[in-house]
Amino acid sequence: MSDTDSFIDEVTEEVRRDQLYAYLRRYGWIAVVVILAIVGGTAFNEYRQAQDRSQAEALGDALIAALEEPDAASRAGALEQIAPQSAGGQAVRDFLLAAEETAAGRTDAAVATLDAISSNGDLPEIYRQIAAFKALTLQAGTLSVEERRLSFERLARPNAPLRLLALEQLALIDIETGDTDAAIARLRDLVLDAEATTDLQQRARQAIVALGGELELAPGQQG
Repeated sequence: MSDTDSFIDEVTEEVRRDQLYAYLRRYGWIAVVVILAIVGGTAFNEYRQAQDRSQAEALGDALIAALEEPDAASRAGALEQIAPQSAGGQAVRDFLLAAEETAAGRTDAAVATLDAISSNGDLPEIYRQIAAFKALTLQAGTLSVEERRLSFERLARPNAPLRLLALEQLALIDIETGDTDAAIARLRDLVLDAEATTDLQQRARQAIVALGGELELAPGQQG
């Protein structure tokens, strides 16, 4: 390589170095921001996960401590003092609270607690439907037959999570109102439903027999 070529290479390298420094001075902050964002985002996610775990553990400890109270009224009072930080945690606390309120004879309070769960749009549908179902069963002696029927029919719509249990309740309402044929028809549907549990099918069969119906469908008859 000649001296001229060597000199040109040195100059070229110096120019490149100067350009690099100029780029860093002008745009280097972008790289710094990106690095900080990556590091900060990772740290924030780890902090948030640790915080979530800490909150869940604290909630679990508080719930266990509340449930160790000697009677239902005390347990309900202790549960009421717990303030969960998430919608899911609130739902768990409220389900437990409703159970203790029921055990303490505070049915109206339990219904109000369950209604709050069923109307919370931040919760999954299954939570809301379980709460609505339980609230309805607690009001068997206070709501009219038609009110209960309409409410259970909403829970019994196709693909609803508690469809089969709601159908069972509708059959019980049919029995309550003296419509034995309608009750037996509903119960037969439950026996034949592929999604029904063994326990539910067994209860349906026992009810059919108690009502004087036949377990087996007649030839050609639809369930």
